[in-house]
Amino acid sequence: MPVEREIKLRFESAGAARAALDEIGARPLRGRRLQDDVLLDSDDGRLQRSGCALRLRRDGERAAITWKGPPQPGPMKTREEIETAVGVADDARRILASLGFQPRFRYQKYREELSLDGLIVAIDETPIGTFVELEGEELAIASVAVRLGRGPADYVLASYRSLFLEYRQTRGGYGADMVFDTPA
Repeated sequence: MPVEREIKLRFESAGAARAALDEIGARPLRGRRLQDDVLLDSDDGRLQRSGCALRLRRDGERAAITWKGPPQPGPMKTREEIETAVGVADDARRILASLGFQPRFRYQKYREELSLDGLIVAIDETPIGTFVELEGEELAIASVAVRLGRGPADYVLASYRSLFLEYRQTRGGYGADMVFDTPA
């Protein structure tokens, strides 16, 4: 099974993240675009209870379905991941609904992707802040994090759903989903 290994790092702004990544040699891969994600689950929440996730993503003109297995213990978020492109996101959503999977949480982010030392580096601008996501091999992730002035204490392993719930709890009612009020 393919394995996803990643961390997130908090940044003050997308500009600060771009400047820091530019300074250490990151190269553009995909431009900034809106990703609109929906996590789906059964009525009884069995995927979330088991630490798994089923996501339908709209990424510009592209769409994909992703299954993520439960996180494995370790210093970075590591889990099995299977992703496949789909033709029409709304059709895929109807198919998943017919199989008993309903939307449980929607979240948006503006993402741009870069490449550095074999990693996919994403700058994610979300309604709750800016994050840099480093995905790839563990040693490369740790090395790039150090070059960004960060260490394991700075690693954010939580999902965007968990981060949103934490944000909402500390700052008051912010709605059921992590979406922008108006597209930027």
